[in-house]
Amino acid sequence: QVQLVESGGGLVQAGGSLRLSCAASGRIPSSYGMGWFRQAPGKEREFVAGIRWGDGYTYYADSVKGRFTISRDTAKYTEYLQMNSLKPEDTAVYYCNVVQGRTARDDSWGQGTQVTVSS
Repeated sequence: QVQLVESGGGLVQAGGSLRLSCAASGRIPSSYGMGWFRQAPGKEREFVAGIRWGDGYTYYADSVKGRFTISRDTAKYTEYLQMNSLKPEDTAVYYCNVVQGRTARDDSWGQGTQVTVSS
């Protein structure tokens, strides 16, 4: 089972940017991908963005399309989430996971990284 560690969260004003990182402890099968999810207080965890490990194809939730960019470094088993034009409604704990489509493959989640956007 691959271990994942998220980092890069913080406090930022609306309109600002943050870059999140997710480091995996081992190889990600090319048939899978890596993705980002977030959970705001009182809400269910939701899919944010995903990237297919094999060919780098990316896909996003409508709420972040055009503002967030997901990328990967296959040599480092690491994925990134560049978040621009942040809004207060982006405030949440962000988690990464191995994915198939928009579905997390692993039932266990790491600690995540807190992103707080002030208005």
